[in-house]
Amino acid sequence: MDPTLFIIAAYGLFGACFGSFLNVCVSRWPAGLSVVRPASRCPKCERQIRWHENVPVVGWLRLGGRCAGCALPISIEYPLVEVAVALLWAGAAALGGGGLDSLRLATFATIMLGITLTDAKHYVIPDGFTVFGFLFVLATSVIAFFNGTVEPWFATPVDAIYGACAGAGLIAIIGWLGEVALKKEAMGFGDATLMAVVGAALGPTRAIVTVFVAAAIGAAAFLCVVYPIAYVRAKSAGREFEPPMVPFGVFLAPAAVGMLLGGQALLVWGNTFLGVSQP
Repeated sequence: MDPTLFIIAAYGLFGACFGSFLNVCVSRWPAGLSVVRPASRCPKCERQIRWHENVPVVGWLRLGGRCAGCALPISIEYPLVEVAVALLWAGAAALGGGGLDSLRLATFATIMLGITLTDAKHYVIPDGFTVFGFLFVLATSVIAFFNGTVEPWFATPVDAIYGACAGAGLIAIIGWLGEVALKKEAMGFGDATLMAVVGAALGPTRAIVTVFVAAAIGAAAFLCVVYPIAYVRAKSAGREFEPPMVPFGVFLAPAAVGMLLGGQALLVWGNTFLGVSQP
């Protein structure tokens, strides 16, 4: 077997396992619960899930998408997340060759996916994701620096510190101005901690651009999709329409992954478009 294909397949299998753990984090951390204890169990009948029922994707398929205890449906979100993380890890192995770069990319993308899911479902960004993400990004930047690793994705240790301050600071300023203008909270603290992680990974310039890219995507999604759907639902139910809340982390996290992979090319294109000479 081609060693490269073996590495990609191995990363995919590890990714599926981490996807299973990510499901636990997404379901428990927003409620302030431990991801270690108790063991995995059905959220409806609380029957403990046996090890062979917990095998990523396969367990869900063997059970026919239903709990073996109460026979109630198990959300298809669980196997979809496992498949998504498996693909993320396999893709990271293909892009980075399976070394430290691949591990950093896969872990960062997995954290961003977890943040996207929890913010979309619960309007919260758990500290478990951001604290681990921040420490992981900083630690691996130092390791990569002393190993002499040169890659185009992650920031150097110094830029990581500057980036964390720039990302968190920009979100804090935007939140403060929004609160003054709207007379209510406009940006949660979780968005600031998220941008500290993103800034540490991308450095200050790409972190700042990430905020504006996410804002543009979020505004388009709100005006073209979220707002019209909420308006139609409110009118059809005879309720007074109130503009829905839009969790900014849902757009920040994917934008961060996109900027990590393609941000440098975007900056080069932007400078060329604006006629700014490259250093």
